[in-house]
Amino acid sequence: MDYTPYDLLMDVGWISLLMVIGNILRNRIRVFQQLLLPASITAGLLGLLFGPEVLGWIGFSDQIGAYTTLLIAVVFAAMAYSMNLGGTVTKGARTMWSYSTGMFMAQWGLFILIGVYFFAPVFGTEDWFGMMLPVGFVGGFGTAAAVGSSLEAAGATAASSLGFTAATVGTLAAIVGGVIVAAWGVRTGRASGFTDGQLPDEMRTGYIEKMEDRPSIGRATTNPSAIEPLALHAGIVIFTVLVAYLVNGLINDIFPAVSIPLFAMSFVIGLLGRGLLTVTKRPEYLDKETVSTISGASTDYLIAFGIASIVPAAIADYWVELIILFVLGVIFCVIFLFVGAPVYFGKHWLERGIFGWGWATAAVATGIALLKMVDPKQKSGTLNEYGLAYVGFAPFEIGMTILAPIAVLAGVTAGFGWISLIVAVVVLGMAFVFKWVPGRGGKGTGAPDSPPTENSSVT
Repeated sequence: MDYTPYDLLMDVGWISLLMVIGNILRNRIRVFQQLLLPASITAGLLGLLFGPEVLGWIGFSDQIGAYTTLLIAVVFAAMAYSMNLGGTVTKGARTMWSYSTGMFMAQWGLFILIGVYFFAPVFGTEDWFGMMLPVGFVGGFGTAAAVGSSLEAAGATAASSLGFTAATVGTLAAIVGGVIVAAWGVRTGRASGFTDGQLPDEMRTGYIEKMEDRPSIGRATTNPSAIEPLALHAGIVIFTVLVAYLVNGLINDIFPAVSIPLFAMSFVIGLLGRGLLTVTKRPEYLDKETVSTISGASTDYLIAFGIASIVPAAIADYWVELIILFVLGVIFCVIFLFVGAPVYFGKHWLERGIFGWGWATAAVATGIALLKMVDPKQKSGTLNEYGLAYVGFAPFEIGMTILAPIAVLAGVTAGFGWISLIVAVVVLGMAFVFKWVPGRGGKGTGAPDSPPTENSSVT
């Protein structure tokens, strides 16, 4: 049967309903509040359960797996217009940069090598199998979509399912483990800025009840009599993806052996578009908050469709290997939390460590939610440090997402793993060479009573 616009309507309509249901469950059911489950993850799990792969109650089309390729391209195109390209790194942020970047690169490098030198010879998996851990854990759903779709285009049919499975498991590990660590930290007096151990109601339920507390999702840059601001912003982002698609097609016609991921080209074209706005003296033509809102909405649908499109049969073929991989991944993150954080951050390591645990296993947003359990008033300065450190961290994050599938397709997976691990060692070592670390039990940076400033790290 041919795919029609009405199939698209059915797919988006069903997944939208499931996200509304997920939001209601988060708002009303205590266990969903305790797990801090985003509505998009709940929608994806419900879509997987009720979809064609399991119960068959919802008639998704056979194209739902393809939506993630377009949605991640929209996310990267929007990122190019909204990301902060400036800033400086202060003393406290240097240590945060070394810890965060080193942990990020170490997770990539170590598990790529484990995949090549352990899983491949012992279990007969593909060389890229170990890469699925950082793709889902420290990478998250966006990276799972980006890397998975790129590998699937080259014939690795299980890549997206494995990546989204890893991201889902990582999110659950982040929340469950983070809640346990937060409770332990409060009980033992390690949470220096803490009161009663409870998250604000709006964080638990996901609903902002007070009108005055509801933030704006963007500012209008055009008069609606000319064009609706949201239509302008969405139009430019979507047009950026279209240009990237056309450029990829042109390159492929000239060089048939060259295959550039759509999300990577969308990011490049987005940067060029941003540069064009600057050259034409219209750098503020697009509102960054509005573009970020478009990116966030795309990410929600990306997560929901990605989980719903998981093929259980593909995961079943790797279930033993996946269990081992996930156990090793959690151990890695636990070591960085309980061994690395005290060394790098000294006396006030818990706040920074639990934030790092959250995004190392899931996403920055999860890290922020966990941080609020032990630092509700954000007096530790953790987010300020991360916001400044992100200026130096962003090239690594974006670069790994783009280069990882290219390395696999080029047949240099092991070499890519070694380079990543070496970079991790160098970055982690810089903190000791330049004496940024206070040592275990040292005073550290970011006194808990320092006043928080406006941060721009939640990008």
